[in-house]
Amino acid sequence: MLRTRPWLLFLVALVIAGACRCDEPGVGGARGDFRPRETEVVFGRVLEGEQARRTVTLLGTGRAGITVAATTDSPFSVTEGSVFVPGGGTATVEVVFTAGSEPVEGTLVLTAGSRTENVVLRGEGVRPLACIPTVQCHESHFELEPGVCVDTPAPDGTACIPSSRCEEKGRCQAGTCVGSPRLCDDDDPCTVDACSPTDGCVTADVVCPQPANPCKVGVCRRTSGCGEENAADFSFCGSVDCRTANLCLAGTCRALPTPEGTMCSPATPCQGEGKCTSGECVRPDAGELRPAFSQRLGGVPVAEPGGPVLLVHEGGLYTSVCDEDAGCRLVAFTENGLVRFQAPYSDGGPRTLLTVSDGGVLVRDPEALESYALTSPGEQLWQTSLSGGVPSHWGVEPTTGVGRVALTADGEVVALVSWRAAGDGGVERDGGVDAGPAEPFATLMVLGKDGGLRRAGPVDGFTGAGARVAIDEQGTVLLSAEGTGSVSRVDPEPEDAGTGFITTPVVGAQDDGGTSLAVAGGRLFTGARHFFNREDAGVAWVDWDGGTEPLTPLDEPALLLDGVGYAFARSCPDAGSAPCPRELERLVLRAMNAQTGQTAWQVPVLPLDAPGTLYEASLVRGGAVGTLTDVELDGGPLAHVQLFAAGERVAICPLRDRPHIAGAAHVGRFLYVVLEREGTWRLEAFDLGPFNTAETRGWPERHGVSGTRRAVP
Repeated sequence: MLRTRPWLLFLVALVIAGACRCDEPGVGGARGDFRPRETEVVFGRVLEGEQARRTVTLLGTGRAGITVAATTDSPFSVTEGSVFVPGGGTATVEVVFTAGSEPVEGTLVLTAGSRTENVVLRGEGVRPLACIPTVQCHESHFELEPGVCVDTPAPDGTACIPSSRCEEKGRCQAGTCVGSPRLCDDDDPCTVDACSPTDGCVTADVVCPQPANPCKVGVCRRTSGCGEENAADFSFCGSVDCRTANLCLAGTCRALPTPEGTMCSPATPCQGEGKCTSGECVRPDAGELRPAFSQRLGGVPVAEPGGPVLLVHEGGLYTSVCDEDAGCRLVAFTENGLVRFQAPYSDGGPRTLLTVSDGGVLVRDPEALESYALTSPGEQLWQTSLSGGVPSHWGVEPTTGVGRVALTADGEVVALVSWRAAGDGGVERDGGVDAGPAEPFATLMVLGKDGGLRRAGPVDGFTGAGARVAIDEQGTVLLSAEGTGSVSRVDPEPEDAGTGFITTPVVGAQDDGGTSLAVAGGRLFTGARHFFNREDAGVAWVDWDGGTEPLTPLDEPALLLDGVGYAFARSCPDAGSAPCPRELERLVLRAMNAQTGQTAWQVPVLPLDAPGTLYEASLVRGGAVGTLTDVELDGGPLAHVQLFAAGERVAICPLRDRPHIAGAAHVGRFLYVVLEREGTWRLEAFDLGPFNTAETRGWPERHGVSGTRRAVP
């Protein structure tokens, strides 16, 4: 029998007692603990008002399970406020992010007893853009990434409005609005029915043939169509003078004595209408043309030779003046002669006018183009150097000016810039540094409405002050070379080739080609010597030497409209082959068929047998030409406003007081003239009446309308 050892029994009892923990039943006395697997949770970009969910995994790091409380603050939340984490296992806490409109950061707080763990929460709320489709038959929705609106085709069959008013009942098909043809037949034989894409159904009255009998007129009746009826009694049916009038009576033409007082010639701006008196056409004496207003200019006008002295746009009149006290400035007037503003130039130096548009008044200083606001105070909008893209160390100077700057229909500025050596420029052409070209060259610049340089590059063969730029009705830029009459079309280089230009010859060089360029109706008029039809590439020469006396054409003004060109030339009777003395020079106006170059009519321009100067020429509605000239007389120059049509001088009006003319602009029914009277420069307006309205189509003035050098349809 073994002897029991007391100390051994005590040790066993101690071990059993130590293993017994009555406060944690069922786990044999083990402790519970946890930790989050993630330290940061990123929700990313979420649309405003929407929710995103992420889970945080909790790891049981003890042998016993443990309950963990989870809390956070708005815009974050948890789906359950507590979670049980088993010992050695895992549990998850779901966190919800309700997006606002900006990035946010929060904290998920996890607590169990005295233990606390924090998890960083980040999310970005994104407010969606208001998406509107850019075109019909598309829907637009906001894409969270990359944060822009995206258009997609609308479902087929969606109702839409066709772009052409010649279609109706539009429905979307594959992203395009397709409509049914609109029927425009009004079932009336006296109308011609058609459809205009912009106006919809349009009608015009049928023009019935004119009967051979001058006292019958064609008439259309809805029930029977075209027929004829008697012309109104006493309407003209033949020649009329102040002795005999051929008039209609009861459908028959009869020769009748002309009644006393019958009008025999229309009124002019300075002379009343003529009336038949005792068998003769008697007109009242012509008076002087009186101004509608006369306003002091405030200085001496500044302009390039042949350039505008005055620009007119939307009821505003603009001129550039200088005087000793106030320096040089842009002065603006209303169409009634009131001063709108005077805007001094920043350096006080002179500027010359180029053109005007909605974008501002464009002027030139020696080496830059500047634009000034149309309204008070007339601040400078921008200034752009002419030297864009040309290294300054080349030692060359840029020049541009009237005839070499044009405006596109969108308000972009197209400038032809000539470059010449600036003395020796301090440049040694020793081959060490690129000293630039030794010969003059030309560049073309395109400026945006804000004066920013859009494109620039060289254009070979278009140097000199006689080169010209013009823009046709389709927006094509054309360049003509000085003295040769050659014309090239200008196009931008392809995007992958650079930011310069490609020139394509349109008209080849001609002998004695002149320096002007007028563009209208698919035709070019170059140097007042050649017409070029762009449709069939036909060239028509103008013969200035085929008359009874030699004529020397003036390069400008050259006018062009409706297939007729107009140009001026100097004549010199009795001069032979010797140079023409100034006192023998005279001026003629010629109208020419632009298809053939043949003369339609020609008239002397100066009203007196004396030398003179042409200051302004403009096309007048109805196929007439208006001029402002003066003749040199012993008592000083005598200025006249004249109107020519069909080879006749139909109106002549002298200006009072023999002023000195600087320039003029014919706009609407008014002729605005800058002139000097008794030592004071003034702006005066002359009302030429409703029948002498300036033309705005084609190429109606020396440099297009308002100096834009752009043809107008």
